[in-house]
Formats: sequence, C-alpha cells, structure tokens
Amino acid sequence: MSYQGIRLQNQLAIDQLFSLHYFEYMNSFYFPGESHPFWEFVCVDKGDVTIGAGERSFVLTRGQIAFHEPDEFHWVRAGEGAAPCLIVISFSSDSPMMDFFRKKILHIREEDRRLLARIVQEARKYLSGRLDDPYQTSLSVRPDAPAEGAQIIRTCLEQFLIGLYRRYKKAAVPEIPAGLPPSPDKTIKKNADEEAFARISRYLSVHLSAHLSVEQICIDNLMGRSRLQKLIHEKCGRGIIEYYSLLKIEAAKQMIRDEQMNFTQISESLGYSSIHYFSRQFKKMTGMTPSEYASSIRAIAEGLPDHKQTRSIKYDET
Repeated sequence: MSYQGIRLQNQLAIDQLFSLHYFEYMNSFYFPGESHPFWEFVCVDKGDVTIGAGERSFVLTRGQIAFHEPDEFHWVRAGEGAAPCLIVISFSSDSPMMDFFRKKILHIREEDRRLLARIVQEARKYLSGRLDDPYQTSLSVRPDAPAEGAQIIRTCLEQFLIGLYRRYKKAAVPEIPAGLPPSPDKTIKKNADEEAFARISRYLSVHLSAHLSVEQICIDNLMGRSRLQKLIHEKCGRGIIEYYSLLKIEAAKQMIRDEQMNFTQISESLGYSSIHYFSRQFKKMTGMTPSEYASSIRAIAEGLPDHKQTRSIKYDET
C-alpha cells in the first residue's frame, strides 16, 4: 500500500509580532496617535472607545474589532461611559487574505474571545514586560519562556483572523464534516451547560453588593450544590465563591478606572464589611492593593508627557 500526501498551504501567515497588549484604561485615557508599516487591530473587551483611522473616527463597543492597515494613522480615546478594556495586537503579514480586513469593523463571537484569551494567556508566559503598557515599542522573550509559546501565539492569531474572514466572506465551508453529526445528547448537554453558566453569571453580577453563600446561590437558581460547583469549575477552573469574588474585584477595577467613587464607596457598594477587607481581597486577586492598581493605571494614562490627565479624584488610604 502506498500513500500520497498533500502539501498544506498557508493562506494567511503572520510574519512578525510587534505588540500584544491587554489594556485596562481609565475613562480619561487618550492616546494621540501613530502610524506604522504593519497591521494592527483593536478589540473592545469591556466598555467603549472612540478611535480614529485616517480621516475617519467612530465608537467601538464591547465585542467589536477594528483593523488599521499598514501606514494608516490611528488614535484612541476612552469613551464617555464605562472605562474600557482593550486587546491590541500589531503584526506583519504579506498574505493577500489580509486585504479583506482593510477599513473593517467586525463583531467577534465567543469562539473568537476564547482564541484571544488564549493568545493573551500565552503571551504572559512568553513575553517579558507588561502587557498593559501602551507605550512599549519593542518585544522581548522571557528567559524562562516555553519554546513552543511563539507558535501557539501565531497559530491562534492566524486561526482568529481566518475565522473572521470565513464568517464575513460567508465561505461555503461546513462547520461539521459530512457524515459526522454531533451526538444529540452531547449537544443538548453543552447547550444546557452554556445556558446555566450564563444564568449563574448574570445572577452573581446582579448581586455583587450581597453576601451570597453557596446554599443561597443554589436555592435561587434551583440547582444542586455538586452540579453548581462542577459547572463553575468546568467553565472557569474555580470554585463558585472564588468566581463570585473575582466578579466583585473586576467590578471594583472598573469603578476605579471610572473615577466616580473613592475606595470606601466602592467597598460599600460591593458589600465588603470594611475597606481593609476589600483591600486584602483586591490584593489577593490582582497582586496589587487598590491604591497600587489606581496608580498603575494612572501612570499608563500619563505615559506621554504632553497628554497627561488633569482630572483626578481623592482616594482613601488603604
């Protein structure tokens, strides 16, 4: 028996990576702009931003992604609503497929989010320096970086872009190969798990100011304790209370960046018994105290000497 293989072609290939950032902006952040001879995209994870591209400007909201083609001047300003979180990646590619993305604003889906999350996760292990520094102009590899990290980043990024291309070009590519239908039982269970997790997440988000116990969460959501714990662990690798605490801290970070409340007010609005307990929990989850986090984000916003923030709010000492 003889075999004859096929050569796998690269329809889209990333040549070089120039920046990879996950930013948590203050709502007064403004980056005056730049241009460079390679591609860049801005994807909004939370909040909204106004961006400029050439002579155009527009607002991006959660789940939207905008592409800047090589040598296009672009700038970004935090929106007037919730302080934004952005994923910004710049790279070079000579693939003809990239022409599709010129002047495009697209919407991402959950599968796209998972790929972006994997890219950011891998970048934290592979790249030295901070991913939240918008003024970093050179990348370097960590001395202890896993050797395969670069390929994972590149492969996920290529898969992300090809997925967007296929979806918006409406390529006639079946999602499931003919003759291999999904198991009805597995599909039903997967859909049920997704709905249950979304319902629990909404419930926890609505009750961030409360002191929820596992028992109360189970009662209010008509779900057994073991089922709840298994579901949350499968979806985010945490226990239910740890996940609840994480949501509180993420909300606290958002409030700090919004600059509308001091630490005492934030602590009270999220149901903490004292500002000291809030500060300890914040440091446990983020590695920084609220004051350190606020100073870090403000330092990023003030990174360019000619564009420093003039607005500030007095925070309590922690």
